[in-house]
Amino acid sequence: MKFIAPLFAVILLVACNNNNPDNQNNLQSEPIKEELTEFGIPVSEFQMREGTVKRGQFFTTLMTELGAQSADIYALTQAARGTFDLKKLKVGNPYKAYFTLDEVPKLAYLVYENSKTSYVTFGVHDSIFVKVDEVAVTVRTRVAEATINTSLWNDMSKAGLNPMLALRLSEIYAWTIDFFGLQKGDSFTVIYEEILAGGEVLDIGDVQAAYFRHGGVMYEAYRFIQDEVPQYWNEKGENLRKAFLKAPLSFTRISSGFTYSRRHPVTRIVRPHTGIDYAAPKGTPVMSIGDGVVIQKAYAGGGGNTVKIRHNSTYTSAYLHLSAYAKGLSTGKRVRQGEVIGYVGSTGLSTGPHLDFRIWKDGKAINPLKMEAPPADPVKRENRDAYNLQIKSMKHVSDSLKSVQYIDSLVLKLGKR
Repeated sequence: MKFIAPLFAVILLVACNNNNPDNQNNLQSEPIKEELTEFGIPVSEFQMREGTVKRGQFFTTLMTELGAQSADIYALTQAARGTFDLKKLKVGNPYKAYFTLDEVPKLAYLVYENSKTSYVTFGVHDSIFVKVDEVAVTVRTRVAEATINTSLWNDMSKAGLNPMLALRLSEIYAWTIDFFGLQKGDSFTVIYEEILAGGEVLDIGDVQAAYFRHGGVMYEAYRFIQDEVPQYWNEKGENLRKAFLKAPLSFTRISSGFTYSRRHPVTRIVRPHTGIDYAAPKGTPVMSIGDGVVIQKAYAGGGGNTVKIRHNSTYTSAYLHLSAYAKGLSTGKRVRQGEVIGYVGSTGLSTGPHLDFRIWKDGKAINPLKMEAPPADPVKRENRDAYNLQIKSMKHVSDSLKSVQYIDSLVLKLGKR
């Protein structure tokens, strides 16, 4: 019992102290304020000015205009050797200059944005130094949807999507869908990667999957690596890459369709037009739709400068009204699919720059838009289980991302109220 009383007194004393507001305040530590930095520079200690490199402005002239001393400028040029080539300052690239808070501000640091992912810091404050740093790059998966009402580009922009997606989709479906013949009501869903730096989207990464409804038909595409080569395949495991591209140009619009009774724009005579006219600016590169041998490279009357390619014993293609031929192109030369063979022009009987594109099958003219081409090798049997699993995974990812992005958009809208 003799130990109980002192022990009780100690407990009571501690309890009283803990109930004392003054003591509680003393126990609470002051919040630690983190120093705000930018590029590793404490911004509160300096005044910052922004600018861009002007035409005819060199590193030395820029530093002089910012008030740097000649000795410091020379020291920086020496320090930059082996670190950054000062001759590679690009017109239009932004920079930030940090000045001391003295009565007469002095330049302390210059941070030059070399690219979206790297910047160069020139220090003249406590010491002379030049260093190049990389911005952390992150990749996130996104899902995008749009319906075609006017054009792929316009409708993508209205939906707030990156126009680069249009190019990626046209490349994936280059053998399956003619993007110059898209129709109102066509739609797509695409799962893709966004590459970001500093919260800013720099580029579009890999497209993981796409679902494109064209003319009432759904065309699925899944990225899958086989034999260490990434390619795109449909839901059946068939390769989207085929013997022939759907079109010989990268992007434009169709100005005249396949018909056996078109009035010629120059002669005004109604005659068969067994090809497709692609309106495009003069000089637009024209590609061979498939591997083959050049059997004609010559001026062909109303067709103007013409290139004709025999692809195999069945198919032959022709490209008319060219402004010029590709360098090194000659009769008898073997060309590859996608190889540039000439450039859009208006030679021969033509009212303006365009490409007249024609296809013959067994010597008979056919509609290029309806030509079916054999596909490349399918997904191998030993890879089918992994491929089918990836298809299921992509469909699950699509549903999940749609839900997450919908919630994010709601939160963003509520935040603006």
